[in-house]
Amino acid sequence: MSLNQFDAVSVIARANVYFDGKCVSHSIVLPDGTKKSVGVILPATLTFATGAPEIMETVAGSCRVRLKGESDWKQYGEGQSFSVPGNSSFDIEVSEPYHYICHFA
Repeated sequence: MSLNQFDAVSVIARANVYFDGKCVSHSIVLPDGTKKSVGVILPATLTFATGAPEIMETVAGSCRVRLKGESDWKQYGEGQSFSVPGNSSFDIEVSEPYHYICHFA
């Protein structure tokens, strides 16, 4: 699933800015209608809520993640991904800029 580049996509120009700028992403739409977002999370510990299921793919950096209902944190680095169920949430902790692609199910 790992990609370094998306070709022939539509990009929503207005950025998605969360947590006072600690997370900034842009939404993209692929030719087949698939929606994704690409972004960066700056050093912080944040909680994100999900509507649809998501797969978070690490492009650069690393993070620790704790899914809703779990007590253990799991570490993810470049080239790794984690899945988050729909209508749920996850805590994410980053200590360096974390670059990601969010694949919406």
